[in-house]
Amino acid sequence: MRRLAVLSLHTSPLAQPGTGDGGGMNVYVRELAAALARTGVGCDVFTRAWAPDLAPRVEVEPGLSVHHVPAGPMATLPRAALPGVVGEFTERVHALMAGASEGGAPFEAIHANYWLSGLAGHAIKHELDLPLVCTFHTLDRVKAEAGPEEVEADMPHRRAEAEASVIECSDTVLASCSVEAEQIAELYHADPARIAVVPPGVDHAFFGPGHRPQARRALALPPEGTLLLFVGRIQPLKGADVALRALAELDGPGAPYRLVVVGGPSGPRGDEAYRGLRSLAAELGVEDRLTLVEPRPHELLSTYYRAADACLVPSRSESFGLVALEAAACGTPVVASAVGGLTTLVDHGRTGLLVDSADPSAYAAAVRRIVDEPLAAERMSTAAVLRARHYTWRGAAAALGAIFDELVVGRLVECS
Repeated sequence: MRRLAVLSLHTSPLAQPGTGDGGGMNVYVRELAAALARTGVGCDVFTRAWAPDLAPRVEVEPGLSVHHVPAGPMATLPRAALPGVVGEFTERVHALMAGASEGGAPFEAIHANYWLSGLAGHAIKHELDLPLVCTFHTLDRVKAEAGPEEVEADMPHRRAEAEASVIECSDTVLASCSVEAEQIAELYHADPARIAVVPPGVDHAFFGPGHRPQARRALALPPEGTLLLFVGRIQPLKGADVALRALAELDGPGAPYRLVVVGGPSGPRGDEAYRGLRSLAAELGVEDRLTLVEPRPHELLSTYYRAADACLVPSRSESFGLVALEAAACGTPVVASAVGGLTTLVDHGRTGLLVDSADPSAYAAAVRRIVDEPLAAERMSTAAVLRARHYTWRGAAAALGAIFDELVVGRLVECS
């Protein structure tokens, strides 16, 4: 069996998405590694151990294992402290990889996720002479354009320079869509020939159309009225407050509008943002129409998508937008900000609606368009499902596998 080392230092694919640092990246790492394993590529995921009772190695399924690597204190660390444990993480992963190769199939390549893992992968590449593939998920220079105050609070040191050095020495940089590929090339002066677009997938066994009234009954949500949904980590960049303000704009005759927010606080301003949602709801007079739900197991999110009339994704920056894809797969029209990968996922007016402004009234107007035109909404739902079917983890694994096949027989990129 071929073997791949997958680095995910700051968050584990076994962690609950939607809280802390867990989000779309957790889903991406786990689902892509599982899909690769099912094609015969053994995947060992290395993540930082955050608690003393974690098993050193967890076999998730045949061909896919997660290794909890001690690096720093056995506790959850704020993201700003994680650069301080990169060195120890790198040393331990290098030792584990070298030892595992002595007793079994050797590792043939490294896939690093996020810039912290990229730093580790960069060093291990040169130690073991292996090709390095990096997926960044978010980029400092892109986030700086969308929310500079959040970047400063999140990483006070020079993350962008670290990303640039990793990109320069990566044999391939994976982008989730053409927009992200262009950002990597333009903002980091990367060689376009070493950027590959490999879109994430969606698990269609879980995420598919269903009966909206039944989904609401299953969740004990009111059967009447228009239900809006926000799924994601609660932090300023994701825009849950925009969704709430849009709800306040939707007062009017007939059945009431409601907003369900599924997610937990994340990032240095996450707790503040989460508390602020309740305060803002009271200030806007919509407390009785807001339901806050703690992060749910990923496969259970499909019921929330099916229950909703529209899914709001008002992110200020989004490299891909897995929530938008999952909602589309369930037949729920998406109202999303016209940024990043969302512009490639949402076909405006056909599978959902894109909003060019961060103004909540613009989101409210888009929701009214969906609600007031039920036939058009039904057509959007059908078109969204058909479009989402093109995105599969099996397809992503096949594309990544082809990239590895080329890299293992080629010459490695060298640092300048």
